Amino acid sequence: MRKIVVSTLLLALSGTAFASAKCAKHPKEEWMKESDARAKLEAEGYKIKKFKVDGNCYEIYGHNKEGKKVEIYFDTKTLDVVKSEIEK
Repeated sequence: MRKIVVSTLLLALSGTAFASAKCAKHPKEEWMKESDARAKLEAEGYKIKKFKVDGNCYEIYGHNKEGKKVEIYFDTKTLDVVKSEIEK
């Protein structure tokens, strides 16, 4: 019984750790073009390994200009950071 409780707790915790960000919903025609967003982020020093749309967010996986691993969610219209996870 204890193993089931621990397993359930671990699953619940891991599910919340990787939950998507809550980005504002903008009409698609107001979104920054993906190519422009990617170019702007790369100009800011990000090395992007993966760029994708996650719900109403742009999400990148890669490294920042300091070389640390990042997972960052951006607003699709303004490119403001909504949520970030940066390697320590």
